[in-house]
Amino acid sequence: MAHVEKLSIALTPEMAEAVRQCVESGEYASSSEVIREALRDWKLKRSLQQNEIEELRNLWQTGLDSGPGRLDDMNAIKAKARQRLLSQDTEQH
Repeated sequence: MAHVEKLSIALTPEMAEAVRQCVESGEYASSSEVIREALRDWKLKRSLQQNEIEELRNLWQTGLDSGPGRLDDMNAIKAKARQRLLSQDTEQH
């Protein structure tokens, strides 16, 4: 590790105990290793979430760009959904 910056962090008693248990079990050599891995996982999770958000934005925009919907109101949407459900039931039997 080329450059290390020491930080002081506050953990709940449960989190601190989980960190201590990981070190005591030999899974990690130090508390710092536990925290570094947790931060790497957090960064990965955050990156995946950002990608998902971007994908949803793209899909939303694609929907908007596709023009107005074919059904005008909620009753029409529900009726169409019921019609599809009934047609699926008859196809399966």
